[in-house]
Amino acid sequence: MSTSAIVMMIVAMLVVWGGLIAAILNLRGHPDAEEPDPEDVPHPL
Repeated sequence: MSTSAIVMMIVAMLVVWGGLIAAILNLRGHPDAEEPDPEDVPHPL
């Protein structure tokens, strides 16, 4: 493997893993809203 290929592979891995870490941190800071109780949801007419 050439040097440029190794550098591009490392950059791609950093982007993928960095995105994964950013998504995990975002979900830890702002968890998804819980689903509402079925009794509280208005029924369609």
